[in-house]
Amino acid sequence: MAQPIVTIRAGHPDFLDLDWRLPLESWSGGRLVEVPTGIHRHVVRFAAYGERIYAIKELPLHLARRERDILRELEDKTRSSSNVAGIVERGWVDPSEEWAAALITEYVRYAFSYRELVEAGGFGDNRGRMLDAFAGLLVELHLVGCFWGDCSLSNVLYRWDANSIQAIMIDAETAEMHDRLSDGQRLHDLEIMRENVAGGMADVAAAQGIPLERADLTLGDDIITRYRALWRELSEPVRFGPRERYRVTEKVTRLHDLGFHITDLQFRPAPDGEGTEARFRAAVGGRSYHSGRLWELARVDASEHQARWFLRDLRYFQASLAEREEGEPTGAALAAIRWRVEFLGPLLSRLRADFPDRDPLQGYTDFLHHRYLLAVEQDRDVGNEEAYEHWLAAGSPGLDRDTEDPEVEPE
Repeated sequence: MAQPIVTIRAGHPDFLDLDWRLPLESWSGGRLVEVPTGIHRHVVRFAAYGERIYAIKELPLHLARRERDILRELEDKTRSSSNVAGIVERGWVDPSEEWAAALITEYVRYAFSYRELVEAGGFGDNRGRMLDAFAGLLVELHLVGCFWGDCSLSNVLYRWDANSIQAIMIDAETAEMHDRLSDGQRLHDLEIMRENVAGGMADVAAAQGIPLERADLTLGDDIITRYRALWRELSEPVRFGPRERYRVTEKVTRLHDLGFHITDLQFRPAPDGEGTEARFRAAVGGRSYHSGRLWELARVDASEHQARWFLRDLRYFQASLAEREEGEPTGAALAAIRWRVEFLGPLLSRLRADFPDRDPLQGYTDFLHHRYLLAVEQDRDVGNEEAYEHWLAAGSPGLDRDTEDPEVEPE
């Protein structure tokens, strides 16, 4: 009787209840679920285990092993790629056959495919957010030495991150990992992306019966424009004179606002001998300055733009502690513990109960925005209980997508 070799990482189901003797396209019923996804060159099915959903992709053995290794390496370097749960090897099948192996990854919860954003052949009001998300993902991957080789709309999933969109790499089949990418490798990856994205938008137009000339075929060019601006911001040094050290602070602040964390600063004489140059090294792991700070303070794993709102709420809570208790200001670490226990925890529990299909962290961000608007309208502080009831009565509106992220400077 044919028995596969199933290798699973700790913390995931064993998947032994799935019928690995058959190709995925022959599976039916049981744990299988339908979820938003793009177009795949290989058969992909989805299985639910409790609240977790797993993507199972069938492909030749050498490709499955290669993609597993790349995704696992990326896990240590970025939060913007899918996480590997395991690999299944069907030893009785020719290794070059499409169903010789299956890679299992954890599906990104509350995610959606690009086709769910498309309106009339393009992305409508979400176009700018889409461009920022895609360009930021490419910069992040290139910073950690990842040459994608097949960047396309279908190889990315998206999810709301406060008033922004977060892009997550879900297909690393053609990717390569290097210590550092050359400019030539980066530019080649961008050209591949440009062609793939144009093809994807042409397919969308055709599916919607829209003439090709009305398709958003310049999307890839606009992604490249934003990519280059972001890469330039990260890589260009700052020149300053004896009384201009503030320029370095301004640069660091801009990079933090973009979500990048700076690990090293290097100062050297300017090439022409006039002044000093400061060069910056962005943290491996990319755009996670605020989310990293939130995790450090409160052990809350939120995405970057959500974390900005959460940190502002933490500062608000810390200020209210000082006012209520009429003592010295509470330290950030202690305030974070109390905020999580007294504010965040109870609200997340209510959100999960009231909106079981909604991302509770995004729901909390939406609630914070509503509480802020209510306080501005009434010109007073509004407590969580009052604000939550008002939010429910208003239909639990989402965060205004045109709203800027709050400025936060966590201690």
